Amino acid sequence: MYVGRIMHKHLITVSPDASVKEAMDLLNVNHIEHLLVVNESGQMIGILSDRDIKHNLASPATTFSTHELNYLLDQMNVGMIMVKKVITVTPDTTVEDAAQIIRKNEISSLPVMEEGKPVGIVTKTDVMGVLMDAMGLGQPNARLIVLVRNRIGVLADICTKLRDEGININSLITWPEKDLEGVFQLVLRVRDEKRQAAIEAMESLGLKVLTSYEEDHSSYVCD
Repeated sequence: MYVGRIMHKHLITVSPDASVKEAMDLLNVNHIEHLLVVNESGQMIGILSDRDIKHNLASPATTFSTHELNYLLDQMNVGMIMVKKVITVTPDTTVEDAAQIIRKNEISSLPVMEEGKPVGIVTKTDVMGVLMDAMGLGQPNARLIVLVRNRIGVLADICTKLRDEGININSLITWPEKDLEGVFQLVLRVRDEKRQAAIEAMESLGLKVLTSYEEDHSSYVCD
């Protein structure tokens, strides 16, 4: 899936000359956490989050009265505290790549740019939601894990066996097994009522099925 399919297209923007109080009101009224800062030409020149505002007010805010704090917010403008070095993506960026960028840079949102103009924004929550859907979370499924070595045909063998037994795979993901080189976890989800049949089908292939937490996975690795 691509970022363009999940990005928020209705952008709430703010001018760098707007007061921080105006920015806070925009964030609160629209129930969002980020504002794109644009100039008169509509070009993005920064980004501002509620976290940026709190960070800049963290020290003095505790000693100010409400009146004094509102005065300070009116005197500060967005351009003073916005993040100017903004990491962006394009609509054809994959969700997986967006997730890596967010994690690597420890950020919570990515403006989406096309032809030099902002066309959307995608957040960490949006990306996580897609990945959770891909994993089949929230559905009444049974979660089963098998550990296999990275060889051609292993996935086809499992899928073919489950198909022959009339068991549908609702979701399937893989990732490298920590501390076991060349070994991957296959995490499958099948309907609850097919749980035992799926376990027996995979065990007939010589696989050992993990259905709960185990600290040591070495004895579950199958060729």
